[in-house]
Amino acid sequence: MKTVRVACAHDCPDMCSLIAHVDGDRITKISGDPDQPFTAGFACAKVNRDAELVHSPERLKTPLRRTGPKGSRQFEAVSWEEALDEIEAKWKAIIAQSGPLALLGYAYSAHQGQMNRHIVNGLFYAMGTSRLQAGTVCDSCCETAWDLTLGPVGGADPESVVDSDLVIAWGCDLMAVNVHFWAKLEIARKRGVQVVVIDPRRSRTAVSADWHLPIRIGTDAALALGIVHILVRDGLCDRAYLAANTLGFDQWERETVPRFTPAYVSEVTGLPVADIEKLAAMYGAAKRSFIRIGEGMTRLARGGQALRAVATLPAVTGAYGRPGGGALLLTAGSMDFNFSAVRKPSGPAATRLVNQTLLGRELLEMNDPPLRALFIAANNPAVTCPEAGKVREGLSREDLFTVVHDPFMTDTAAYADIVLPATTYLETEDFYRGYGNYYMQYSPAAVAPQGEAWSNFRLAQELARRMGVVDPVFAKTQKEILPEFFRGSTGAVAAVEPSSLFDGVPVKAAPPAGQSFATPSGKLEIYSQALADQGVSPMPDWQPDEQEVADAGKWPLRLLTAPSYFQPHTAFSGVAFLRQREGEPFCVLHPQDAAQRGLANGAKVRLFNERAAIGLLLKVADDVQPGVILVPGQRPGTEAVDGTVNMLCSDRLTDIGEGASYQSTFLDVEAWETRA
Repeated sequence: MKTVRVACAHDCPDMCSLIAHVDGDRITKISGDPDQPFTAGFACAKVNRDAELVHSPERLKTPLRRTGPKGSRQFEAVSWEEALDEIEAKWKAIIAQSGPLALLGYAYSAHQGQMNRHIVNGLFYAMGTSRLQAGTVCDSCCETAWDLTLGPVGGADPESVVDSDLVIAWGCDLMAVNVHFWAKLEIARKRGVQVVVIDPRRSRTAVSADWHLPIRIGTDAALALGIVHILVRDGLCDRAYLAANTLGFDQWERETVPRFTPAYVSEVTGLPVADIEKLAAMYGAAKRSFIRIGEGMTRLARGGQALRAVATLPAVTGAYGRPGGGALLLTAGSMDFNFSAVRKPSGPAATRLVNQTLLGRELLEMNDPPLRALFIAANNPAVTCPEAGKVREGLSREDLFTVVHDPFMTDTAAYADIVLPATTYLETEDFYRGYGNYYMQYSPAAVAPQGEAWSNFRLAQELARRMGVVDPVFAKTQKEILPEFFRGSTGAVAAVEPSSLFDGVPVKAAPPAGQSFATPSGKLEIYSQALADQGVSPMPDWQPDEQEVADAGKWPLRLLTAPSYFQPHTAFSGVAFLRQREGEPFCVLHPQDAAQRGLANGAKVRLFNERAAIGLLLKVADDVQPGVILVPGQRPGTEAVDGTVNMLCSDRLTDIGEGASYQSTFLDVEAWETRA
């Protein structure tokens, strides 16, 4: 029996330091590392079961070759040599006939560290293929909007929340996606600090907070502007801070803010005028207010404007200039690692891009040349992408040679020609950095790869050798590559000696003492010339979205998607215990809406719009407001009554950052028995 200090690789802001308890070639237990100050010795309920993820009987054991129709899950076992020979031959033939643009590498986060994640994309970058515009299904909208407002810098140190005097979780279910921040927040609460949750859903975080404001989906910018209106009216703005550190406040105050009276904001958001007044008074009185911003509120048509409005609030009160004050979206902007050393080892500076949100469309419509080969690792686009039905239609093309590298037979892998067994993060060494804190850690493998699994790192290096890609990164070990990540750094990680990380102890970067700004002006840009040049409102604003208004006229319900507590995404679907704990895939409808449709709790129901129809189990609860239907988590279709929720979502892009607009989806629900 031994213990190994490792880092959690799931796509989560906390990046927990963990202790793997190992007996021979098996992990028997995962627990939190008590020596990590932020994650504080405990792991979430999901990661506590990761020993079962590693040793799941559902793991792929060998490479597989398709023997039946795409999607039929009919495969035969083959050797690694046979699989790699076929991949090499197919890729070389396609490149000879159509050029490298006919290939697309599609690797995202799932449960991978920085090397295993980026080296796959680095291979395709060096080969000059079409390139994945990654992150658009997740964070490109909020991150671009943040960068246009504050610049590419990290937000407030989450550990500073112990010094805050008011905390707002805005569109962020901390207990689902940021539980260690909640633990730090409890320290502040013992001093009497109040926690406000602004969220359309009555989440576990909302229930545990001091005050929950159930805002209408897509109206966050209006509420933020309403707060500014009241702060201006009541003389609660920090005029000195605004004059010294912002660009465009006077114009914003003059041209935009006056429209957002409490009465108008109440009409837009559905919140009572008294609550809007109370929230603004609380925020104006606080000196060290901390806003934890969730990414989900930006996954809609005008999500970028929502982020810009909320992120500007701490400048209006001067909270950005005080310890414990400010806002946190992500920390990664201030951790200036040179990941390009792996992600962009060589290759053309520009080539054809494929937006992750538009994968289905591009598989079906892209030409000159069409996409003829697809390599997918660490992601499950047949479930996670908008227009998931269109993605599956594209994956069904017999002329598309698809390779999927994954620990499990996912919905996406079912459409592959070759499926390769992948390691989990506990079976490979890697480097990790948090994006919701300022920690980093180098992690060894806790156990050897299970079955015949290969890591992304090993596979990318072998494919590079076969395809004649000779960049040094494809011949180096992980430890040899790590110093490249720190080369040229002048920010929060500049003082870290890379070799000091090899003992596995988590290291904290040096977060900024106060909020810095890295915009062209060096100030927080309320007025963005870059947005003005793009024809987008240059100052944070809220306007009704014409397409949403039209869709709301056709369909009576609006979709709200949010992480679930045990199956937030399909990386956890290989753990039977967590599937059982979450239960069958379900939706939540307000009692009023359920009664209007004659629907009872526990019924099988059909969710439908012009794009698709799916089947889920119904929970009737007042966790959401009337007119909203909540679907928690992204679940494999093989477990659902029928289909997966993202079949209902369009591939429309957000106003800023070309992101996915999942929350701009309208639909209806009826009893399953009445389906067409």
